[in-house]
Amino acid sequence: MTERRKRRFRLIGFAAVCALLAAPGAAVAVQQERAATPVTVPALSDWTPESGSYDFGGGTRLVAGSAGERRVADTLADDLKAAGHGTVPVVRGGAARPGDIVIQVRPTRGSLGAEGYELRAGTRLSVTGATETGAFYGTRTLLQLLAQGDHIPAGRTVDVPRYQERGVGVCACYIHISLPWLENLVREMAYHKLNQLLLEIKVKSDAHPEANTWGYYTKDELRRLVALGDKYHVEIIPEINSPGHMDPWIENRPDLQLTDSDGTKQPARLDVTQQAAFDYYTGLMDEYAQVFTATSWHMGADEYMLGSDYSKYPQMLRYAQEKYGASATPQDAYIDFINRVQAYAASKGKKLRIWNDGLTGANTVPVAAGTTVEHWLNVTEKPSQLIAQGYPLMNAAYSLYLVRGGFHSDTGSLYDQQWDPRSFEGEKLASSAGVTGAKISLWPDNGRGETENEVAADTEPALRHLAQATWGDPHPDATYAQFTARGTAVGHAPGWRDLARDPVADGTYSFRTTGASLDAAVQRTPDGYATVRTAAGCLEIQGGKLTLNVPLQPGVSATPQSCDAANTMQRWELTPVPGGYRLVNAITQMALSIADDGRLVQYPPDQHRPAIWHLTAL
Repeated sequence: MTERRKRRFRLIGFAAVCALLAAPGAAVAVQQERAATPVTVPALSDWTPESGSYDFGGGTRLVAGSAGERRVADTLADDLKAAGHGTVPVVRGGAARPGDIVIQVRPTRGSLGAEGYELRAGTRLSVTGATETGAFYGTRTLLQLLAQGDHIPAGRTVDVPRYQERGVGVCACYIHISLPWLENLVREMAYHKLNQLLLEIKVKSDAHPEANTWGYYTKDELRRLVALGDKYHVEIIPEINSPGHMDPWIENRPDLQLTDSDGTKQPARLDVTQQAAFDYYTGLMDEYAQVFTATSWHMGADEYMLGSDYSKYPQMLRYAQEKYGASATPQDAYIDFINRVQAYAASKGKKLRIWNDGLTGANTVPVAAGTTVEHWLNVTEKPSQLIAQGYPLMNAAYSLYLVRGGFHSDTGSLYDQQWDPRSFEGEKLASSAGVTGAKISLWPDNGRGETENEVAADTEPALRHLAQATWGDPHPDATYAQFTARGTAVGHAPGWRDLARDPVADGTYSFRTTGASLDAAVQRTPDGYATVRTAAGCLEIQGGKLTLNVPLQPGVSATPQSCDAANTMQRWELTPVPGGYRLVNAITQMALSIADDGRLVQYPPDQHRPAIWHLTAL
């Protein structure tokens, strides 16, 4: 277990975050507040009520003139339809009528900043931003209000975020997370005005097929996700963690692995003293640039010497001294790699981001100016020191972590403490100057510890709290129960898919496909998947190489085992496809295929055609 994971598990005494229900009095309190200020997440801070109301109805139109205004209006029209409000036409300019929604982008409204907006509700409703993004966020507020009814109290608000970066980090770095889950996350983030999704993720490589162990995503899959992020103003920043945690990329490249003084290869550590290693890494960056449009690149740079130390790698000191002189330290070789990646990213128009734990002060070479440091661990160099040195600083504290099978952020406690992005691990800053924002982070340390649907339920309250704490007042309600009632009121984003809805009713079925058949009982699990129980036991993926406690090896069999309600490897998605269903394991996200010898085996869908199962009720 890595030291990062140990630290997470030491915090296991905090209560796991669950989908919270509001206390009995919370809904009443929210209803009372609604009379003065409409209910949203993040909460509105300066609502000025007026007499009357705005009434959304069948005659409502979206009025937009410029190209940017029409893009915002078109997205709003899509979302209104997805939310059940019908088809609302977008008209180009002209006089607004009662009931209309007017979208305005006015660059002269500089006080609104890059993301702020003004919303006015009366006989008609207007949303104004200095930028397209600002106007877009005003429409998110509108959607939340319409989720509570078609009548919005008349009034006005000017709503501007306190922090520039408001994010979520997801490690899809070993365990494949389904695209529908990630798409839901993007929509939920935008609905709550979060704007940055960090994805530590593996793109299937054309240049290096030897690196394509499962967990990857095809370029076309990720292009669709990036397009969704662009539509919803969520910047998706990719990460390939390096020079540590490189095993997903170099486990089949021993020539690039750091070798210790005993001659032992380190499959998770890239040898930063090799030009070939730098060329390999930047070549991967170039492939990612075919997919991701973000203006930043995250290289991780955490835990490079986890469980070891530089003294076991004398080549690091030699490299550093040859380049920087006799007073250089081995850590200078590590910083040198960061700075070379920074320069390469800058040459491609991208800014670099790293984690903070490698900045121990043992280096003589500074990290390149302008590199954003994401602070998760209390080490020698404190947040105030990093800000004083001029580095943009993001709060990615492990108190905000959600770990599969491990530590979950205690959102209620953080809310009661009035946590905000100035509260770093090891230091609370008096000022927000130099702090870019904050994010929650989702890690798969025990990949079978929870299913995606369980992670989604756990993430929901943490996401809403982070949205509140980075946009506005971190403590808008007297109690956490009242704050969670806000989330109940606004609900989910339009277009959000209920991934916990099983398309097959409980019962016993005959499963038939080309080359195989079986009779099995389908029984829904509490998290929305299903067990497939044959006469010999419940189907389970078992065997092969384990990665983060998960059998991610393609070709591993699914066999009947003793049924265990707690065993997530026995949970399946019955995914509707033309002609029947696919059986997809809830944890490995690989579909069952039929081997030549008739065995049920798992494969990534782009490697082997999944079996299509025809179900007949028995």
